[in-house]
Amino acid sequence: MKIAILGAGVVGVTSAWYLIRAGHEVVLIERREGPGLETSFANGGQISAGHAEPWAKPSVIPKMLEWLGREDAPLLFRPRASWAQWEWGLRFLRECIPGRFERNARNLAALALYSRDCHRVLRAETGIEYESLSRGILQFFTNDKDFQATAAHAHAARSYGILREVKSAAECLVIEPALAGASVRIVGGIYAPEDESGDAYVFTQHLAELCVERGAALRADTRVERIETAGGQVDALWLRQGERPAERFTADAYVVSLGAWSPLLLGRIGVRIPVYPLKGYSITVPLQPGESAPTVSLSDDAAKLVYSRLGDRLRGAGTAELTGYDTSINTVRCEAILSRARQLFPALAHAGPAQYWAGLRPATPTNAPLIGRTRYRNLYLNTGHGTLGWTLACGSAQALADMVSGREPQVSYAFAG
Repeated sequence: MKIAILGAGVVGVTSAWYLIRAGHEVVLIERREGPGLETSFANGGQISAGHAEPWAKPSVIPKMLEWLGREDAPLLFRPRASWAQWEWGLRFLRECIPGRFERNARNLAALALYSRDCHRVLRAETGIEYESLSRGILQFFTNDKDFQATAAHAHAARSYGILREVKSAAECLVIEPALAGASVRIVGGIYAPEDESGDAYVFTQHLAELCVERGAALRADTRVERIETAGGQVDALWLRQGERPAERFTADAYVVSLGAWSPLLLGRIGVRIPVYPLKGYSITVPLQPGESAPTVSLSDDAAKLVYSRLGDRLRGAGTAELTGYDTSINTVRCEAILSRARQLFPALAHAGPAQYWAGLRPATPTNAPLIGRTRYRNLYLNTGHGTLGWTLACGSAQALADMVSGREPQVSYAFAG
């Protein structure tokens, strides 16, 4: 079949890869000038199957109350005259109920482990390079109560296949010696030894090149003006490239992987999905030779930030801001990430100037992506991956390719449709 994929971020490009491998003709349609220039561009760099769980959990509610009014809060709600924002927020609170959290965590774990396996096969088959490190992810804690609660959940997570090792403060410093200079007290950590890190943008770029080599067409700088439907299916897309007149484009099937912009396009044809943009920030700091900086990817539980070594750079990323489709950079939030990084790694005080970035994560209230068929029989979803886009990309794409090809996906997951 000829399949059009709307969006060439890491999820859209991996979708293209697995659909090509399944024997389909693929056209990638991207509104930016190339692949991976939106949310995939400067994310936290983690492939975190061992830490894939919902943001919505019982313990987050009291923390949200503590964060009210703080401009540098890990989760910041900026009220807008938008029903979509308020509806998403209310659904998020509902998912914090204990029973729902456990269900969502188990669902995400199944997809994350499957995706990690798919990713490893892809890397072995292609030899793709993206400044990867396979040294695990260490989640460290500066609060005893939070550490004890998470340690208890780490043991429970083994029931659905997640390997998380509880570590003392001393063991955390053995895993990542660069934390020894931190000005904050580390009380312990949870280590996922099978997790990985790397540059998602570089991965997306290189994989897109491989897709084109295998026959995919990439139509960059091309916007989807509207979707034309008839008889319970999509008949065509109306595309506009640059300033040219819109043209009618047809395929046999269509996949929406437009990230946070997915609900805007789908809403025009009556398909409502619970995806809302969560604005995240990152800093990228150039490192000097021999500088004391981490080589194990880290998750800072108290600040809700992650840190990944990308060759001669250190990426720090995180926070979530519900503020609609505003992509402007709030320097206060970026400087808070940089300040925290310098608390942990004092040598960064002498590093070069940091690059600031902001992007919109396509989040569902459960943090679980929407993968599967819509009510239009030839229109599919692969979107809503939130903070886990790269972690879940390969597994989501393989499952989607199976469904489009009429096969049963090889993972137990609550698919859409």
